[in-house]
Amino acid sequence: MQQTLDTTLLVIGGGPGGYVAAIRAGQLGIPTVLVEGQALGGTCLNIGCIPSKALIHVAEQFHQACSHQDGSALGIHVSAPRLDIGRSVAWKDGIVDRLTTGVAALLKKHGVKVIQGWATIVDGKNVEVDGQRIHCEHLLLATGSSSVELPMLPLGGPIISSTEALAPETLPKHLVVVGGGYIGLELGIAYRKLGARVSVVEARERILPTYDSELTQPVAESIGKLGIQLYLGHSVEGYDPASQCLTARDGQGQTLTLEADRVLVAVGRRPRTQGLECLDLKMNGPAIDVDARCQTSMRNVWAIGDLTGEPMLAHRAMAQGEMVAELIAGKSRRFEPAAIAAVCFTDPELVVVGTTPEQAGQQGLDCIVAQFPFAANGRAMTLESRSGFVRVVARRDNHLVMGWQAVGVGVSELSSAFAQSLEMGARLEDIAGTIHAHPTLGEAVQEAALRALGHALHL
Repeated sequence: MQQTLDTTLLVIGGGPGGYVAAIRAGQLGIPTVLVEGQALGGTCLNIGCIPSKALIHVAEQFHQACSHQDGSALGIHVSAPRLDIGRSVAWKDGIVDRLTTGVAALLKKHGVKVIQGWATIVDGKNVEVDGQRIHCEHLLLATGSSSVELPMLPLGGPIISSTEALAPETLPKHLVVVGGGYIGLELGIAYRKLGARVSVVEARERILPTYDSELTQPVAESIGKLGIQLYLGHSVEGYDPASQCLTARDGQGQTLTLEADRVLVAVGRRPRTQGLECLDLKMNGPAIDVDARCQTSMRNVWAIGDLTGEPMLAHRAMAQGEMVAELIAGKSRRFEPAAIAAVCFTDPELVVVGTTPEQAGQQGLDCIVAQFPFAANGRAMTLESRSGFVRVVARRDNHLVMGWQAVGVGVSELSSAFAQSLEMGARLEDIAGTIHAHPTLGEAVQEAALRALGHALHL
């Protein structure tokens, strides 16, 4: 006779959203079971955010070492550096292992029962995992997303996704990246700094097409200096493994042929909805439709993270997961953030939080737009990176800050301050009147606000 495990909350998926929801539920005394088919931490921790940033760090360190071979303005001289990619990958894997072990420990600490296996959903109250049935009062779907595959470039052998790109056994001679979005560019830049020749093929007319051209220009310039070849406005047609050639075609019908011993397909991600069809939930395009409480169209069935569509960001999933746990505990919550920061870990980094100048115009808002260049920032100079800027968007009538954008070295670390200023309802005078530590990149934030008010001090 099949045994049934009863629980109040059943979480399907142990990624950032799922494990945070489970931990918070455990803290609140809610009996919780979490089912994960692969590794705790999901895509982000195992084959996404964390390992990609680790590889980017390795690439940057190696690139910097190579740049000092013939001496530098800093007075540093080194002999020819060597790269042991196997050791680099092992270091990256060590970081992932420590973090996933930590997640498991936190779940155990808060009384969450973790079941390893693939869940088969029976209905909104029952799930089966390897023959065991689990009955729940609340079902939380946190199944994440998967890489979009292209029919003309089936994965396998030399054609890889970001998963394989983050665990290379060897470096390719020539890597062709299909897709000029943030995933493709982050990995393409990393591989170039590790010593591979890199080309990027993008169907649209510029890289990072979801961001404005002024913001992405410093990234395009950096890519050019690194020697990465860009083929914009080209649609891929296929890859011949025998000749190791990728073919693409531009808008005028001209054929492009690139020899490549490895092809990285990075054209986006899709919500992972396979296996959820039996619930017959209301959809929003390819994503599960949810309200401001992350409730689906079925009572006591919740969905969070990439499964619910854009923006597909780990920190969004975490915030949603925490909220759902508190809602189940009887607290009053809604998911209505003033802004969610989006960060590209390219070289240089890029951050967008809140309303952009273009969006302000589309909304009919009369806004002040002001920016301060890192070329006039002392800390940026000491980091040998003077490209980029901080930009602020604020209402003209009451100076309420509506959005921030930044591109430059280390600007990812400014994203939290940007988001907090929007959540707190800051005005330009609040930012300009806050004493910012010197010398820091954050001074550019203050100077952008000062410039919007008409009196930047260092420009």
